Amino acid sequence: MSSTLIIIAITCAISFLAFNQTSMREALILWPPAISRDNDWYRLVSYGLIHADFQHLFFNMLTLYFFGRAVEPFYDQRLGELGFVLFYVLGLILSILPSYLKNRGNSEYRSLGASGAVSAVLFAFILRDPWSSIYLYMAIKIPAIVFAVLYTAYSIYMDRRGKDNVNHSAHLWGAAYGVVFTVLIDPKVLSAFFLQLSHPRF
Repeated sequence: MSSTLIIIAITCAISFLAFNQTSMREALILWPPAISRDNDWYRLVSYGLIHADFQHLFFNMLTLYFFGRAVEPFYDQRLGELGFVLFYVLGLILSILPSYLKNRGNSEYRSLGASGAVSAVLFAFILRDPWSSIYLYMAIKIPAIVFAVLYTAYSIYMDRRGKDNVNHSAHLWGAAYGVVFTVLIDPKVLSAFFLQLSHPRF
């Protein structure tokens, strides 16, 4: 079984359990005081194993299923057998770290869900194949690079607006991490990306 499917299986199992167990959810969620005061550093990863509801879980895991399997071999070939797992776990940590640092003293702040790491996976895929097709809302077919631009613009706008309960900052940092990490482990990806951009295909 691929690492992508194992991550999905673990995330689904823990999320389903946490849906009905408030104590479990509170023990895993990213709550800044638990880290800064109690040294619960594991929360920088465990928050990504729980989700707000089934829809939240479904869309994250569906995205991970399609794009994780596509990029997993790239990381395993360059970083070893668990290369993709390392990439994903670092995505959970680095995508949420700015939110944690910003809210260290905010006891009202909480965050959960794998969206940041999933964004890293998605943007790593787009970096390697910018003209592939992505289906927006599973219905509207658009080039991956166009989706990336729209996704980034929307996330920036919503992060500044700050009127919903979605951590758009984690989406942005996750996407940035996915691109930077991928280029760092294989710089040739960047030149290949620009070469592909210069030869559009639809």
